[in-house]
Amino acid sequence: MSFAIVTDTGANLPEEMIEKNELLVLSLSFFVDDQEYYSYEPGKKTDLANFYKMMREKKPIRTSLVNEELAKEQIAALLADGKDVLYIGFSSGLSGTFQSVSIAMDALKEEYPDRKILAVDTLAAALGQGLLVYFAIEKRREGVQIEEVYRWILENRLHLCHWFTVDDLLFLKRGGRISAATAVVGTALNIKPILHVDDEGHLINMAKARGRKKSLDALLKKFEECAINPGETPVFISHGDCIEDVQYVEQKLKEKYGVKEVVIQILDPVIGAHAGPGTVALFFFGTHR
Repeated sequence: MSFAIVTDTGANLPEEMIEKNELLVLSLSFFVDDQEYYSYEPGKKTDLANFYKMMREKKPIRTSLVNEELAKEQIAALLADGKDVLYIGFSSGLSGTFQSVSIAMDALKEEYPDRKILAVDTLAAALGQGLLVYFAIEKRREGVQIEEVYRWILENRLHLCHWFTVDDLLFLKRGGRISAATAVVGTALNIKPILHVDDEGHLINMAKARGRKKSLDALLKKFEECAINPGETPVFISHGDCIEDVQYVEQKLKEKYGVKEVVIQILDPVIGAHAGPGTVALFFFGTHR
């Protein structure tokens, strides 16, 4: 293996992909009743069914970014083993995680001056970030060197489209993404927001749909408008414990647009805590974000 790929739980990657490709995944944390939990720990499975049950019961959940000292310790172990490191991080427009890990890596550059230590801000989240990790894995497998993979991500990250909708506006209100008045009126009128992540990595409310099915169809419409080579590149879907809605989107992608590969993953607790149950997020390469 020519270099180690490091990411964080913002990437929402399936465990099988993590293990198969020997990724180091730095974990963000979440708190329930002041008890801290990690989003991901190798060999341990978070009870996501129970997590989303708590969310539907409106139980307060707090989140926290990656611990700088722990990140430094975990990455140092790779460097001490003689590996170069490429960190592919959670959007700095949504979390302080990238900054925290970058500080740790800058300190490690002084300790390991002969190693290549690179960090790239994906300006992406969930399986959008995960899709960039996926391509980094593929390029490493093809023998592409660390600097070239780093440059490829920088050059292509703004082609990574994020389009998603949520089912319950309460969680966007909690995170300060919408006002309390908007949440109340939207809920009463069955309004579902259509959101995306912009070129600065920020979450932006782009449109509204009346009803759940129309909101899912709106995601598909965005795919139709700007997807590049839909039959040749994979499409990733993150969701907040709503697999039937995801299967509807997946079926349409395959039948109408000729998509061959779809990767589906339930949202990890940190992003799930902000988006809420019923979130459906579609990620693909497009002409623009």
